[in-house]
Amino acid sequence: MSHIKTSLKLLGNQAKYAHLNAFTSLANGETVLETTAAAASIPNPNPLSGRLIAVKDNICTKDLRTTAASRILKGFTSPYDATVVRQLKDAGAIVAGKTNMDEFGMGSHNTHSYFGAAELSRREGEHLSSGGSSGGSALAVASGQCWAALGTDTGGSVRLPAAYTGVIGFKPSYGLLSRWGVIAYANSLDTVGILGSSVNDIQHIFEKLNVHDPQDPTSLLRRTRTRIDSNPSKSLQSDRSTERLRIGIPLDYNISTLDPMVRRTWTRALRMLESRGHTLHQVSLPATRHALSAYYILAPAEASSNLAKYDGVRYGSRAEGIDGTPESVLFAKTRGQGFGAEVRRRILLGAFSLSAQAIDNYFIQAQKVRRLVQQDFDDIFSTQNPLQDSPPELKSEEKVDVLLCPTAPTLPPTLASVKDQDPLNAYMNDVFTVPASLAGLPAISVPVGLELDDRDPELFNENIKQTAGMQIIGQYGDDPLVLSVAAELQQLDQGLDPSGGENEPVWRTPRDKE
Repeated sequence: MSHIKTSLKLLGNQAKYAHLNAFTSLANGETVLETTAAAASIPNPNPLSGRLIAVKDNICTKDLRTTAASRILKGFTSPYDATVVRQLKDAGAIVAGKTNMDEFGMGSHNTHSYFGAAELSRREGEHLSSGGSSGGSALAVASGQCWAALGTDTGGSVRLPAAYTGVIGFKPSYGLLSRWGVIAYANSLDTVGILGSSVNDIQHIFEKLNVHDPQDPTSLLRRTRTRIDSNPSKSLQSDRSTERLRIGIPLDYNISTLDPMVRRTWTRALRMLESRGHTLHQVSLPATRHALSAYYILAPAEASSNLAKYDGVRYGSRAEGIDGTPESVLFAKTRGQGFGAEVRRRILLGAFSLSAQAIDNYFIQAQKVRRLVQQDFDDIFSTQNPLQDSPPELKSEEKVDVLLCPTAPTLPPTLASVKDQDPLNAYMNDVFTVPASLAGLPAISVPVGLELDDRDPELFNENIKQTAGMQIIGQYGDDPLVLSVAAELQQLDQGLDPSGGENEPVWRTPRDKE
């Protein structure tokens, strides 16, 4: 009966918080309750049985439309479920609905959506960015409209929304979770991620999805997964999740534009981990300063290729009237009307960087920077990258087990200020999340409460949890360790600033009092 009560509460929150625009479509409420009741009758259910999990609108579902928040796909319903959706259903989970997002995953504030922005409301008349591109998924979890949610992370699209909304956002190592049935943005970067209110919940979902998928050519083979689990350099260290860890502080992330409140919260998180016996060590990642530039060459380049098929013939809706004139190419009108401004901008950027005149100076150079970013991480982690053929090194006193840094350089901005930003300033929000994506590393954003002096007294008196996202990054394949450190940090933070019971929204709006 507890799952039925929980489902009723979550469905109630979906109606209560409909004004936040977290969903593009919702599952039928009666069907959800019937499925929940059936799951409750199964003896010895697994942790996902009867749980409502929201799915980002670029992950295919055969029962709900999949639009990628784009006009060109506004009426598309997939004939099949994505592998990750099928895995959730096989585990007894229930799809709560499809969540809002930046169109085709391109954006940092969930403002580039055909269905309008997903808005994080803190006060009457004040609307903040929910982050992008998985803003709807993060907002659905934060407001208690689902138990957990799936998103996709290309350059921080799960971690950034998690930081803005005060939830947990996990990007696994590239290739662990299947991408089959996920609408592609940038194939070499796209990773299915998980959002939840606790690390424990995310761990349960990750265990069900972390399986080789023969339909996905980027899915790690079983023998590679075995190689990761038996990484010789890991065996040199006995159960790192229970011993004192070496926590790395990347000096290159202490940028001049870092919000002072975020910097103080970063210090607070480091002190909490240090109080548990972990040691802190400064590290340098010099290629980080070039990571963002490389990302915004590589990702649009892959996007320009991936989105070429949306022409109104093979995929998507067609514009009315004659499409194509002697002065324009065929499908120009359909694509011009079907894609939003940000998607058109990135297609043009990508097409240019792949052109014969620019590929050597842009795309090839960006690939070299990507290799340097990956090498920087390999140089500072105490475990060997299991995908590298070089022999494992002994643990060095100068190397670290995980990194801890802010997820975003600022707290969530207002949507009014976001509208006045030029695209370059919006891209800067990804400065801390992009490096881990370029290297394919596991990373998780954990909300840590602000220092008392940094909290808004009005909001604090209303029992609204005010947090900044802190990002934990590990070596490739070190996902269990990253989750372990995240769980420890979350427990430390909750011990100082409890966040309430299960499935309670981590923030409240004035409408809650009505």
